[in-house]
Amino acid sequence: MTVGSITPIMIATTITLTPSRAISTIRLMSNQTPPQFNYGGQAVIEGVMMRGSKSFAVAVRDPNGEIVTHSEPLNSDFYGGWVMRVPFLRGLTLLWDALGLGTKSLMFSAQVAIPEEEKEEAGAIFSGPAQTGLVLLSLSMAIGLFFVLPAFLSKQIPAWLGWDLAPVVINLLEGAIRLSLLIGYIWAIGLMPDVKRLYGYHGAEHKTINAYEAGAELTPASVARFPIEHPRCGTAFLLTVVLLSIILFTLLPPVFTTNILVRIVSRVLFIPVIAGIGYEFIRFTARHQKNPLIRLISKPNLALQRLTTREPDEGMLAVAIVAFQQVLATEFEVAKAGDSLPLQEAPNYTN
Repeated sequence: MTVGSITPIMIATTITLTPSRAISTIRLMSNQTPPQFNYGGQAVIEGVMMRGSKSFAVAVRDPNGEIVTHSEPLNSDFYGGWVMRVPFLRGLTLLWDALGLGTKSLMFSAQVAIPEEEKEEAGAIFSGPAQTGLVLLSLSMAIGLFFVLPAFLSKQIPAWLGWDLAPVVINLLEGAIRLSLLIGYIWAIGLMPDVKRLYGYHGAEHKTINAYEAGAELTPASVARFPIEHPRCGTAFLLTVVLLSIILFTLLPPVFTTNILVRIVSRVLFIPVIAGIGYEFIRFTARHQKNPLIRLISKPNLALQRLTTREPDEGMLAVAIVAFQQVLATEFEVAKAGDSLPLQEAPNYTN
């Protein structure tokens, strides 16, 4: 199995959400002692993707009210390899999680939403050049909107207005534009009804992981009591990357500011560096939330999540719990077989 073209033996099941069946399974799993691993996830169309140490699972509610799940093993060479043990460099796995697994999960959730007679083809969308192309397109658009465009505007706007600004001021202006674009984009798409539901599933994902990490029973009623924010959220990562970019680019020598082409190219080349630092920052703050200073530093990240989450209904919580149970089942089987579980931190990723 390779990361770019995943062709493992796929496990796809359909679960009818009845209280007696779904809740009994959830209680059975939650009564066992889970392996120590920081699970993550992402909201998808009418569903949730959850990622463990060895596999990921997607649960989506179809038009008939059933929950369709799909799970796959992760690439052990990639996720268990030396990259995950190297600080800063392992942050690059975050980009793959958010774009690779996230895109595949979104494609699966979209496929589940179509009529029943076409669902047999759902597994086919998990491989092929279309998925790779969509990942590359998404990455290119994100880089263009949040890195190239601010770098261009911060240089050109003062020139259009006849302002002679110092390089450090131009860099601060770039950071302000980048931050405004991020917050504005998140807020604007949140006005769309479909995205509002997506944000509801995002909240369900957070609540489920918060409940699991607190050792609570994984039932909709129990999970609903937990907060919709989570310190390892992908939204927190995005804000961290933006703030780090402001600091880093402001400290760069003027040679990276004066020439527009050099300015844009340098911003793109520094993305892996910023992502690596951002990953370690999120990882560190998530592990030290009992420290008052760390909680204070984390407040902006948690506050921004109010834009990307909504209070989920009971049905959304049930879907998130089923997705999480699919991952837990795999993790328990691995633990029973005597295989060791890697202890890398896995942020919760969101759309």
